[in-house]
Amino acid sequence: MTRRAKLLAVLVILACGALGVISSTQTWLDVTLDDGAGHVLAVPGASAVPVLAPLSLAVLALGGALTIVGRVLRYVFGALTVAIAGILGWLSASVAFSHPTSAITATVTEATGITGEESVAALVAQITSTAWPGVTLASSLVLLAAGVLTLATAHRWQGSDRRYRTDADATAGAHTGARPHDAAQTDAIESWDELSRGEDPTV
Repeated sequence: MTRRAKLLAVLVILACGALGVISSTQTWLDVTLDDGAGHVLAVPGASAVPVLAPLSLAVLALGGALTIVGRVLRYVFGALTVAIAGILGWLSASVAFSHPTSAITATVTEATGITGEESVAALVAQITSTAWPGVTLASSLVLLAAGVLTLATAHRWQGSDRRYRTDADATAGAHTGARPHDAAQTDAIESWDELSRGEDPTV
């Protein structure tokens, strides 16, 4: 159960981070300008929520790090995951439901040269949302659940098997005064000597 919880938490965190990066490149809002021609501008997620891509990359890093860190850092990274999920959820909901002018200002300014939120708002005839703000909001809720799962189960996660094997090998070497591969090397030499004498070492 503990291993499943760890695997589930890590995979969900990684998936949500990857989805956030993808979402930052997709169109979140379509802005129709009141310029007579009715030009429509596509606002990508990275412009609507400038921190989307950096925070999503951070989530990917947290997911990868959770597979190797110790207990204390698991709690730290779990808490960071919850915090990032809350930030992205709040910002995504704001764009999805209220269409703030701040989310479109950069795109409109780049296309028209007009600056200032009031001036931009006066130029906009209509703002429509695509599915991506909602998708990112849902992903943030899933990410929040994964962070909570990490905090709830991190104390039962097992450490790296390689670390334990290394420690065990080092302990055995300390007791015998030889490295783990010395015994195998000695057996190979003895087998070669027996073959040289015409004897069968497998008997």
